[in-house]
Amino acid sequence: MPESPRDQILKLRQEIQRHEELYRKKHAPEISDFEFDKLVDQLADLERQFPADAGPDLGIGDDKSEGFQQADHRAPMLSLDNTYDEADFRAFGERLYKALGGSGLEFIVEPKVDGVAVSLTFEKGRFVRAVTRGNGARGDDVTANVSLIRSIPRTLSGAPDLLEVRGEIYMELVEFQRLNREREAAGEPLYANPRNLAAGTVKLLDAEEAKRRQLSIVCYGLGACEPANAFATLKEFKQQLAAWGFPIRDDIAVQQGIDAAWQAIQQLDVLRRDLPFPTDGAVVKVNRLEDQRRAGTTSKFPHWAVAFKFPPDQAETVLRSISMQVGRTGAITPVAELDPVLLAGSTVARATLHNADEIARKDIREGDTVRIQKAGEIIPQVLSVVVAKRPADSQPFNFEARLKELGLDAVRVGDEAAYKLRAPSRDMKIRRLVHFASKQCLDIDGLGDAVAEQLIDLGLVDAPVDALKLNRGEWMMLEGFKEKSVDNMVAGLAQAKQRELWRAIHALGIPNVGMQTAKDLARHFQSMDALEAAKPSDLLHTKVGKKGGVSYESVISGVGVEVSESILSFFSDPNHRDWVQAMRSAGLNLIEAASAATVAGVAGKTFVLTGTLPTLGRDEARDLIEKAGGKVSGSVSKKTDYVVAGEEAGSKLTKAQELGVAVIDEAALRALLGN
Repeated sequence: MPESPRDQILKLRQEIQRHEELYRKKHAPEISDFEFDKLVDQLADLERQFPADAGPDLGIGDDKSEGFQQADHRAPMLSLDNTYDEADFRAFGERLYKALGGSGLEFIVEPKVDGVAVSLTFEKGRFVRAVTRGNGARGDDVTANVSLIRSIPRTLSGAPDLLEVRGEIYMELVEFQRLNREREAAGEPLYANPRNLAAGTVKLLDAEEAKRRQLSIVCYGLGACEPANAFATLKEFKQQLAAWGFPIRDDIAVQQGIDAAWQAIQQLDVLRRDLPFPTDGAVVKVNRLEDQRRAGTTSKFPHWAVAFKFPPDQAETVLRSISMQVGRTGAITPVAELDPVLLAGSTVARATLHNADEIARKDIREGDTVRIQKAGEIIPQVLSVVVAKRPADSQPFNFEARLKELGLDAVRVGDEAAYKLRAPSRDMKIRRLVHFASKQCLDIDGLGDAVAEQLIDLGLVDAPVDALKLNRGEWMMLEGFKEKSVDNMVAGLAQAKQRELWRAIHALGIPNVGMQTAKDLARHFQSMDALEAAKPSDLLHTKVGKKGGVSYESVISGVGVEVSESILSFFSDPNHRDWVQAMRSAGLNLIEAASAATVAGVAGKTFVLTGTLPTLGRDEARDLIEKAGGKVSGSVSKKTDYVVAGEEAGSKLTKAQELGVAVIDEAALRALLGN
């Protein structure tokens, strides 16, 4: 029987919510913006026809995440309505002409940067916070990570008393490629595209990892402004932004009328090929701010602006085979091996296939002619199969049979989309061992890639913790190891066994648990035993709303639903519990020892570091505070006890002064530490 309208609506809503979660929260979209917009339009049409079956607002576009403080926008931060063809764009122009009384309209045409929308607030000319769009009224405070972007001015001369500068955070293509080269060398799955990586970086709770990734920003819009009449046109505002030192794009002059704006869109479609960042369209906005106010807005979109989306770059080629890429955690990603084809200025020979479900959904087979797409994607994806060109002897792709053929013993756990190896491969073992010994884990000097390869190939190490139990004779079996080098390694292993608890937690390689989260877990649970025995209620508080909806509140700052699930899943695996037992047997420290060295004025206090200190590096200051029992946070809040300020202290200092948080210098910090 055909589906009822109600069933169609429910199915569409579930599919849209899944794709929204993949895009906003996991930064791993499986379909293009165009395909997503079509699903949303289809749902809207059905719910208009059958209002009795319509559901509540899906909250599409809301980028708020767990683990972040939130802040209100002084002026709403609206999304842009999308249009995909000339007729729709001209209809936008006609609506404006009617609303504003005829000709004379001026338009700004800019590249639509494919990144993360953010609002930068300046008060009395000082940068005080950065907030994501969120739901348009309220977003996540991401000041800590956004402050790493050096091109954002900290002070503005002659600025209005209150100013919200709207912009887009992105990652340049060269930086994206640099990070992917590192991932490839480490055997990790490659990042799919710069937009997803930029979004993930903005929301990173691991400050050290965020510093390793270089983000950029382009500023283009005006939010709240006091006085409200400080600027007459968007062009004037952008010129002032440039004078203050903000990065802007001014590739195309102000356009007179909708015909000229359409020609500018075509011009930008050519120019965008040479831009250093990903762009998927053009944004067209009314220039005069009074005209913007007269045109008005809906609850979601301004009437005075629209985004014209360029059609994705596509090409046809033959998919010769499907290979399997294994990551450090054992997750297997299928990859299409293609006949090389020129696409968007580069030769493409591989494309991601995401997972087994995606292959089955699109019925992708080896030998198929496929249409590949590169809509801002650096690693293209297979869009569809050209069924008319399918070979007569074609057979459906059997994912599990291919795994068996390759000798990959893998399984899907629960609702996870990816297959994961039951037991680690050689490369996985090497990468796990290198991670285990790295500076951010047990810091075992001399145990790098070359040594790890020998240990695995000689069968001396299976699980990383085995390295702690090797005797002198076994170390002497390694090429290049003499008495002196063995002495150094044995001394290094003895030191590693006494390292802090957080290092042992980080060394386990729990998915989604970075260095800062490992520190937070160590501080909260105080021992590996307690962490291993943690129950869901020890990590999250469950709340049931009046309408039956379930929400979660983090017990530990930064540990939300995804991280909690990773922790519980990790310790439910008998192999991982064996690792922890092996750590105990090897004599590794698995107890939080900070209490033995706590300092009365520091223990239990929260510190924020800002600016350049006279003698202490940022990491050195962090270590001193944490060893004394304190905590270092990346952002200032009412819960902050001290802000340690050095030269060129920025928005964190301003916020501390606003909240009445104690501000101290390095000398005062040393006094608190008793040094």
